This record gives sequence, C-alpha cells and structure tokens, in this order.
Amino acid sequence: QVQLVECGGGSVEAGRSLRLSCVAAGVTYEYHSMAWFRQTTGKEREGVAAIETGGSTSVRNSMKGRFTISGDNGRNAVFLEINNLKPEDTGFYYCAIRPLGGLWAGYAPLDPDEYTTWGQGIQVTVSA
Repeated sequence: QVQLVECGGGSVEAGRSLRLSCVAAGVTYEYHSMAWFRQTTGKEREGVAAIETGGSTSVRNSMKGRFTISGDNGRNAVFLEINNLKPEDTGFYYCAIRPLGGLWAGYAPLDPDEYTTWGQGIQVTVSA
C-alpha cells in the first residue's frame, strides 16, 4: 500500500520561506504525478502545484512566482518551496499521488479528484 509522509511545516513569520517535503513509499508503478494542495481559512481545497515523473509541472496561476515544485524520482519525493510567506498562506497543506499509464506521460493535474492516495497533511502558520 502506498503511503505518503510529509514534513517541513510549522509556524513562521511573514516574509520568510518554507520548503515542504513529501515522500511516497511503496510505489510500484513506473509513472505518476505528485501534487501539493492546500486549504486555507474560508476557502475550498485547491491545487497548488504538481509534477509528473518526466518532469512536467503545473503551478496554479495565482501562485506562480512564490511557489515552486520539484521532485526526486529516485526517492518518489516531491518538494514545495514557498517564498515570501504571507498570513493568507496559513492553512493545511497536503500532498497526493496519482498513478499514470504510459499514455498519460507528461500529465500533471491540479484537480484533487485525479489523485488516489493522500498524505495526512501538515499545518503552515504565518504570523504578521
């Protein structure tokens, strides 16, 4: 069974940066997409960024410039760098994985319904 372990969250001051990490264990399929999602106060869950095994990435338009996603296929890991953190970034961040067949190479969706296995999530709190 695939399990995702997240780390890197916590409480930080506005203007600082965080690097969130997520490692997937027990992955047996060759191709997959991994993504970060978040749920902030008063908003529905939204996709932040995703990366596919071949290196293709997707970043939500409103988050481009401050959010950067990267991956390590050898570790089945995904990282999310958040720069210039703002109080409105406070929320619950979690990662997920979606297996891909060969025909889906290059596919890195931001739709949460596309993902099959989820981590427990981590809290990010940004103080003014």
